[in-house]
Amino acid sequence: MTNTNNADISNSTECETHISQFIQEFPIRSALLGKGTVIKRALPSRHKRMIGAWCFLDHAGPVTFPAGEGLDVGPHPHMGLQTFTWMIEGTLMHTDSLGSKQLICPKQVNLMTAGYGISHTEVSPAIEIRMHAAQLWIALPDSHRNMPPKFEHYPELPVVVKDQIEFTVLVGEFLNTISPVTVHTPLLGVDLIAQVDSTTRIPLNPAFEYGFMVLEGTARVNSHELNFDNMLTLEPGLSEINVELKAEQRLLLIGGEPFATPILLWWNLVGRTTEELREAREQWINHDARFGEIPDYVGARLEAPVLPNQMRASK
Repeated sequence: MTNTNNADISNSTECETHISQFIQEFPIRSALLGKGTVIKRALPSRHKRMIGAWCFLDHAGPVTFPAGEGLDVGPHPHMGLQTFTWMIEGTLMHTDSLGSKQLICPKQVNLMTAGYGISHTEVSPAIEIRMHAAQLWIALPDSHRNMPPKFEHYPELPVVVKDQIEFTVLVGEFLNTISPVTVHTPLLGVDLIAQVDSTTRIPLNPAFEYGFMVLEGTARVNSHELNFDNMLTLEPGLSEINVELKAEQRLLLIGGEPFATPILLWWNLVGRTTEELREAREQWINHDARFGEIPDYVGARLEAPVLPNQMRASK
C-alpha cells in the first residue's frame, strides 16, 4: 500500500514537472483608455508578443462611472487585423466608416475586419454607468490582410456546461461546440465562469499555443495562481490542463496555431514592413479614402503618433 502511494506521488510530481516546462507566467501592465478608463494590457508584451493570431488583448473593468463619463474613443484607423470585442457588462456603441452602427450588449461579440483599411469609434451611451469587456485583435494572414473591410455582430454565442463551469465558445471549436464567429486562421477563444467551486480538466490542441487571463476573481491553472496582474501562456505540445475556479470567478482562454508570418504592430495597424505602416500613417493624416470618415461623430479624430525609427516584428 505504501509503495503504491509513493508511486502515485512520484508519477504526479513527474507529470506536474513535465507540464510546467510548457508554462510561462508573466506580469501584465495597466494602460489608460479614452477619458480615463484603466485597462489591463496583456498582449503584446515583451514576454509574449502573440498567441496564435491573437496579437492584442485588453481587459477593461469591471468599472462604474457617472452617466456621460464613460468610454469615448474618437475615430481611429485599423488595417491588417480584426477587432474582437467581448462584452461582459454594460453597453458600447460601435460606429465605423462603412456606415455600421451597432450597440453591443452583455454576452455579445462585435467583430470588425479591417482588412485593407477602416476607421471606427467606440462610445459608451450617455446613460451607461458600467463597463466590463475584453477587446482583442486578430492578425490577418497574408491571404486576407488586404481584403475589403466588413463588420459583423454576433448577438448569441454557443454555451456548453462541464463540471459546473459555463464555457462560452467565442471563437473556434471547444468541447464539440463551434462558434459562428468568422476568423481566417486556426484559433480558439473561450469565456469560463464557474457556477460553484469547481475543478476541471480542459482539453487542448497540441498544435496550439494558449493564454489564460482572469476576468473576475482569481483562478489556478495547473497550480499557478492567476489574478488581475498576471497572465499564463502555454507552449504547443500539451493535450490537457487542470483549472480550478471558485464560484462566480471568470477566466478567458485564447489559443491558436503559432502565426506563420512575422508582423509589425504599431498604433492600431498591423503590417509586414515599416514602409507599409509609414504609408498608412500618411494616408490617415491626409484623410485618404482608404480609412473613410465618420461624419456623425462629435469630436476630433485621434492623431497618429510618430513612427519609431526601429520596430520589432512579432511572431
